[in-house]
Amino acid sequence: MNQPPVYLNHLGLICAMGNNPETIRHKLFNNGERCLTTTDQFTPGRALPVGAVNDPLPDLSSFPVTEQTRTNQLMAAALEQIQPAIEQAKENIDPLRIGIVLGTSTSGIAEGEAAISDHLKHQSMPDTFDYQQQEMENPATTLARWLDVLGPAYVVSTACSSGAKALASARRLLRMGVCDLVIAGGVDSLGKLTVNGFSALESVSEQPCNPFSRNRNGINIGEGAALFIVSRDKGPVCLSGVGEGSDAHHISAPHPDGLGAERVMATALTNANLTASDIGYLNLHGTATPQNDKMESRAVARVLGIETPCSSTKSHTGHTLGAAGAIEAAFCWLTLTDPEHRIPLQAWDGETDNELSDIWLVDQPLKHKITAAMSNSFAFGGNNISLVLERAL
Repeated sequence: MNQPPVYLNHLGLICAMGNNPETIRHKLFNNGERCLTTTDQFTPGRALPVGAVNDPLPDLSSFPVTEQTRTNQLMAAALEQIQPAIEQAKENIDPLRIGIVLGTSTSGIAEGEAAISDHLKHQSMPDTFDYQQQEMENPATTLARWLDVLGPAYVVSTACSSGAKALASARRLLRMGVCDLVIAGGVDSLGKLTVNGFSALESVSEQPCNPFSRNRNGINIGEGAALFIVSRDKGPVCLSGVGEGSDAHHISAPHPDGLGAERVMATALTNANLTASDIGYLNLHGTATPQNDKMESRAVARVLGIETPCSSTKSHTGHTLGAAGAIEAAFCWLTLTDPEHRIPLQAWDGETDNELSDIWLVDQPLKHKITAAMSNSFAFGGNNISLVLERAL
C-alpha cells in the first residue's frame, strides 16, 4: 500500500555555528568555519574544545522550575524561529492530533549536577532545582505545554541516533493517522556527565576533531537544537526514506566492517524508492574516532560508491549527541533548499588515512544541484539510522 508523503515544512535551528538557519547556512557553505570553544568548564584543569552555544538564550525564569533547564532554553531558541508557523499550522487541527517527538540524551542533567554541587556546599538542594528537570521526557512535555497540544508527546533517547529517530517516529505517527501535525527534532545541552563520560571512554580529543583524517583521535562534544514542523502538507523537503536497525555488535563500538551502517543506508534508499546515484550529498556520522570513521567509510563505499559528495559537519558543531541526528538532517534540509546549490564543507587537515575506504570528502566550495540527500546517525549498541530527504518544492 502506498504511504502518504511526509514533509519537513519549517526549521528552527541553533548550535555552535549560530542561532538561526541563515547564519548557520552561511558558515556551513561558504567557508566551513569551525565554531568550537576551548574551555575547562566541564573538565576542570583540562581545557577541551566543545561546540558551545554562546548566543543569549531565552529567559525561562518566569516558567515553572521544572522547565528551567539549559536544554529547554536551547529548545525555546529554536521554537521562537518557527512558532508563528506552528500557530498557523495548528489552526483547525484538534489538539489531540498534534504530537511532539524529540530526541535528547541529557535533558536537565546539567541542572542536577549543579544542584548536587550546591548540596555538597550547603547541605541542601537549591530552590532552583526540581528532580523533574532531569527526567528524560521533560523537553517533550514542556514543549507540549508551551504549545497547548494534547497529542502524543515523548522523547526518544537512543544516544547519538535520538534526533534522527524522533523524525522517523514523527513520520510514523502521521502515516498511521495518529497525528495530523508533529513538532519533531532533537535538543541536547553540554554538561559534565557527557563530556567526562566520553573522556572516560578515551573518545574525546583535546584538539578540534578531525574526521576521516589519519590524525583523528576523538570527538568534541557539542550542544544545540533543531525543530521541524512535520506534516502531510506539502513543504520544501520530503522525508522520503528511513532505514533503522540495531546490530548489537558491542555496547559502545560499531561493527568494524560497518555491516549495521550498510544495512540502514541500503534500507533508507529502498524505502525512498531511490538508488545510490540519486543521492547528491551524504552527511556522514563522522565522529572522528578511529573505529567509527573506518567502519563508516567502508559502509559508504559499498552503498554509495566514491562519486557521492560527503562531509562530516561535526568539525563545525561538535557532536551534539541526542540532537545530532536532527541537526544534521537540518543541514541536509538547508542543502536541499539552498538557492545557490552549495554543499556543506568538512573542516579537517586533509591528511588521508589509507586504511579507510575511498569516499568523496568535500572540503572545498562546490556548487552541486541535488534533489536528494542522506544523513547517517550511529549510536551505542549499534542503534543505527539513515534518513533520506528529497527536495519537494
